[in-house]
Amino acid sequence: MSDIIAAIILGIVEGVTEFLPVSSTGHLILASDLLGYDAARWAVFNIAIQPGAILAIVVLYWRTFVAVLKGLIVRRAESIAFVRNVLIAFLPAVVIGFILKDRIDALLESARIVAWSLIVGGIAILVIERLARPRETGGVAAVGTGQAATVGLVQCLAMVPGVSRSGATIMGAMALGIDRRTAAEFSFFLALPTLVGATALQLFKHRHELHAHDFGLIAIGAAVAFVVALAVIKAFMAIVTRRGFAPFAWYRIVAGAAALAWLAYKTGSVI
Repeated sequence: MSDIIAAIILGIVEGVTEFLPVSSTGHLILASDLLGYDAARWAVFNIAIQPGAILAIVVLYWRTFVAVLKGLIVRRAESIAFVRNVLIAFLPAVVIGFILKDRIDALLESARIVAWSLIVGGIAILVIERLARPRETGGVAAVGTGQAATVGLVQCLAMVPGVSRSGATIMGAMALGIDRRTAAEFSFFLALPTLVGATALQLFKHRHELHAHDFGLIAIGAAVAFVVALAVIKAFMAIVTRRGFAPFAWYRIVAGAAALAWLAYKTGSVI
């Protein structure tokens, strides 16, 4: 299989899974393993194409970003609170990510960790969906600073591949009483600094390993991820509004179990 086709396939996987509570990094690792790709070689690529999916958020919510920017210029309280909450939630990822960066890199090659994380995360979503009592919050700007900080801490769980950044932040927010739509949008907006920062760090760290050919593949993967994410985000919000997150939880459990079965068949080891 050519590198271009591999980049397109992984771009599709990224676009479909980045903002769903199913773990984009986990699916990219499993896809690489299932298709026989060199996990170590494609690990940086999988992170570097994330800005493509992030751009979809910028396009879909451009009115929100413009309104926030205008509000900051005139020092509107709502705009200041919006930016404050996103930055507060972003900070834990910066600190913990810096401290644990070497261990995180090692986990990015483990398909087995992804499979178990998918299953455990799916069960957690079902439990939180049943027990959480979210109430109408009034948007990201209305989220309390303590809630924002807690969501940021929960987001760090997603440093384990398969946990899902969006799943952790959305479920963490709902557990704090934040309504589904606000929780999902908070997760979307928090993705901007988090994923851009992670991408920049990985590209800088592995800059000596990258060649012109790699940047071309990253551009292809990012473009594909952008187009796919545009459609997926709209569908995701419609599903969440009508049916909640349970469909994604059951998908995680089934996908994780299937991945474990595949790995057991491939390696001859059950655990």
